[in-house]
Amino acid sequence: MSRIKVLIVDDSAVVRTILTRELGSADDIEVIGTAPDPYIARDIIVQSQPDVLVLDIEMPRMDGLTFLKKLMARKPIPVVILSTLTQEGAASTLEAFRLGAVEVMAKPNRDVKDSLADIRTQLLDRIRAASVARVHRIVPVGENAVEDQIHRVALPETTHKVVAIGASTGGTEAIMATLAALPATAPGILIVQHMPEGFTKTFAKRLDEHSAMKVTEAQGGETVQPGVALLAPGNKHMILKRSGARYYVDVKEGPLVCRHRPSVEVLFESVAKAAGANAIGVIMTGMGSDGAGGMLTMKKAGAKNIAQDEKSCVVFGMPKEAIKNGAVDKVVPLDEIPATIAKLLA
Repeated sequence: MSRIKVLIVDDSAVVRTILTRELGSADDIEVIGTAPDPYIARDIIVQSQPDVLVLDIEMPRMDGLTFLKKLMARKPIPVVILSTLTQEGAASTLEAFRLGAVEVMAKPNRDVKDSLADIRTQLLDRIRAASVARVHRIVPVGENAVEDQIHRVALPETTHKVVAIGASTGGTEAIMATLAALPATAPGILIVQHMPEGFTKTFAKRLDEHSAMKVTEAQGGETVQPGVALLAPGNKHMILKRSGARYYVDVKEGPLVCRHRPSVEVLFESVAKAAGANAIGVIMTGMGSDGAGGMLTMKKAGAKNIAQDEKSCVVFGMPKEAIKNGAVDKVVPLDEIPATIAKLLA
């Protein structure tokens, strides 16, 4: 079995040393080099052709975002961002996704040695996901130019339908594209995107800015209603509940499910129980099988389900597993998901 060749780019010698040890101890990972800045990283990339880059954002000489932009325009390589996640850093990380990064992780705000060892398993999972991701040359354009090209689908007005969306690797841009194409009259939408705590609030704000719907990070207790999308907060599960004719969400802590918190599986299982045939499930790009079992439960409860097709996925893991177990009614490209939702609502 060939090992995944990883290049670590971080200005901290301590971080580079610890990551080399922690990642290199995995049987399927080979750390082929480390670099304190993008200029040295560039030379290693040319010489050694790594499969995945682990990249910090804040570095001297050239910051990580500038390097990422140049890299993805000239020689695309799957990139995992590992950086300090302050409120300002969360906005930078969203920009990293737009520029082509496929995964993101936060450096815990604790002792470096212990904290990096603690996140070893999660980081390894993200590196493995990145290694099979489809990346391509990206030449960023202004977001206004993108918005000018959006054609929103027409949806019937309904107050009793719920749309549940789950995604992971590559999901931030997929969710952005889908919500941007939905009108303000869309049914209430619940979203789980695998991402760290402290990141989802900024992501929800960005979605809100580029969507006709109102998008917020769920706090718990919110009514699910047309024109509003609720995003599960990082490190907490989101659950749909029903009281009479009212749907609302609960947000809670709990164990990892399918190795994730928030988990798509948890959301989908709750949607099956609370909404049944009044629900539409959407499973998007992502590594692993989170949501596949819950989507099957939704189907058995009468829901209609959509999976993103392989060609348009960054990683065809979660949709593939849902398709494999018979949970999916429609398999469509990313740009057809909004119109398919409209058809299933008709």
